Amino acid sequence: MSLDNPTNTLDKKDLEKHHKDLREEANQPIDEVPVGEPTKKTQIIAIYGKGGIGKSFTLANLSHMMAEQGKRVLLIGCDPKSDTTSLLFGGKACPTILETSTNKKLAGEEVSIGDVCFKRNGVFAMELGGPEVGRGCGGRGIIHGFELLEKLGFHDWDFDYVLLDFLGDVVCGGFGLPIARDMAQKVILVASNDLQSLYVANNVCSAVEYFRKLGGNVGVAGLVINKDDGSGEAAAFAETVKIPILASIPQDDDLRKKSANYHIVGTKESRWGELFAELGTNTAEAPPLRPKPLDQDGLLNLFAASETGADFVLQPATDADMRGKFAKPKESLEVVYDEV
Repeated sequence: MSLDNPTNTLDKKDLEKHHKDLREEANQPIDEVPVGEPTKKTQIIAIYGKGGIGKSFTLANLSHMMAEQGKRVLLIGCDPKSDTTSLLFGGKACPTILETSTNKKLAGEEVSIGDVCFKRNGVFAMELGGPEVGRGCGGRGIIHGFELLEKLGFHDWDFDYVLLDFLGDVVCGGFGLPIARDMAQKVILVASNDLQSLYVANNVCSAVEYFRKLGGNVGVAGLVINKDDGSGEAAAFAETVKIPILASIPQDDDLRKKSANYHIVGTKESRWGELFAELGTNTAEAPPLRPKPLDQDGLLNLFAASETGADFVLQPATDADMRGKFAKPKESLEVVYDEV
């Protein structure tokens, strides 16, 4: 169908308006984010990690165990995938705050706690949610979610621990709020013995250090090694950046199957209960530390050169390389003197 078709012209105008709206949304300042004083006894902990590294698995079981230990725990999913609470609720999707807010607004109604917060065995949990692909900014979705939490009375709630699940691949905008705005007291990293997840962990350490230099107070409490195969790179990373290992969750087929089938293993009745009980205690007691992030070479040096290509030597390109078949010799401006 030709673009000259009136229908297509209308679609093009709608698309241009949509792009304009997205640009305006992305350019909005984040200064309006409400940051109130949390309840004095509440620890707000932000958990960061690479997408797919096992944050949701770790947090669902950690929150369940902390509740068994007698703590009042609120788990908030801040990943646009909205899968933080899936394992906790047996695979059932939790209505997200953003989607619920939109639907309620269209109906002329207000959002209530019971619309977005659900509980299991003493754990209270909710999902912020995010926009569909290409239809909004995920970071701004996080900001809008926290604005609604503020209206619902977030800073008056009575919890011992609030656990925030953040996508660590992105530490800008809304995803960086806990670090940039001191909305959490400390950060926990989740990583494995692979370069990409440790790159993300190191990136979050860099963000923490950057905002500490600007007067921030958030620190890194430690690292949870998930799917630990014993190769040691994650442990070496923790030692190098000067943070403790809070727990090492082994690469185990039983854990994989239970996670895939939405089974909680962070319970005293599970063979893994002791591991998550120790993680719960370490999470509560670990102080916020100032990490020492690595540069790219330092990160690569945690691995054997044969695995990463760390021994590769950069070879500069030339103008002739770039021009390819169009390359021609250039006349030199150098003065050449005849031999005497």
